[in-house]
Amino acid sequence: MFETLGFEETTAREVSVLFALGIGALFGALAQLTRFCFRRALVGEDRRQAAGVWAMTLAVAVAGTQAAVAQGWISFADHRLMVQDLPLAAIALGGLMFGSGMILTRGCASRLLVLAGSGNLRALLVIAVFAIVAHATLKGVLAPVRTTLGAITLPVGEQISLAALPGGALLWSGLIVVAALVTALRSGNRALTLAGAAALGLLVTMAWTGTGYVLFDEFDPIAMESLSFTAPAADTLFFAIASSSIPAGFGSGLIGGVLLGALAVSLLSGGFQWQSFESPRQTGRYLTGAMLMGVGGVLAGGCTVGAGLAGIPTLSIAALLALAFIALGGLGMNAALSAASSGSAARPATPARQPAE
Repeated sequence: MFETLGFEETTAREVSVLFALGIGALFGALAQLTRFCFRRALVGEDRRQAAGVWAMTLAVAVAGTQAAVAQGWISFADHRLMVQDLPLAAIALGGLMFGSGMILTRGCASRLLVLAGSGNLRALLVIAVFAIVAHATLKGVLAPVRTTLGAITLPVGEQISLAALPGGALLWSGLIVVAALVTALRSGNRALTLAGAAALGLLVTMAWTGTGYVLFDEFDPIAMESLSFTAPAADTLFFAIASSSIPAGFGSGLIGGVLLGALAVSLLSGGFQWQSFESPRQTGRYLTGAMLMGVGGVLAGGCTVGAGLAGIPTLSIAALLALAFIALGGLGMNAALSAASSGSAARPATPARQPAE
């Protein structure tokens, strides 16, 4: 479709950067306002409300994305989440690692990126380390770990998608949407908060449709992408240090947009505040979590947003498994930290709430 839009001297890739910048800015602003966070939905003090926000976002993302598929605008038949040899070992270990890491850093990649935009230097350092380790796992010294685990596969044939199961895409997407809406409507959130969450979900569909349909160029195709923060963080790191030879892409625009959107909202609302680490022990904990998320996000095929919020609307079994293992890793690490805390006389049984939430 891109060639019909009248662009003569601008490529689809160049337009995708600006498109991602806008999508990212909206995500950063809305995520800041709604406090969108998967970790909070699992173990936060207000996890019922946080789960409601996440569920509403997912409901709209699934409904919108599958509507675009039904219209024939986009297709996930050849998407990386639909490989017929399921890398189960990588997904399981990666999900557990990412989930554990997000508990240690008190936020997944998307939440920490939003916090970085509001002046949280802890979150900014975690994102930097996360990007470095993710890049090392994709293309650097840790790549052998990825390829070795990725070679351990489970052949599933056409059953890699819920759409291939009895009932088809309409039934399974409908079940996910209904379950998510029930969770959201029973969460006790205000209508305005749920409206913001619904707008977040719409961004997922806009990104899939924008890159897969509107910006599709037969002569110079770009990848169909949506909200994701593992590979984009690595790509942004590489672009930042080698921009003269590496052009920006959708991921770089997305990361920059999220930072700008969160920054704008925090400044306008008076919520911008510089924050840093309180002790070497805390620094070590956060950096350990960042490394776990970097490796885990690559192995699992994405983070809570890339594999979860944007992945589940594709109806991919791999995406569902990744989010399930991330949740399991998060709950396990939270239980371990709680047990360690309650068993130590030097620390309170309930850890004090950190500003990095």
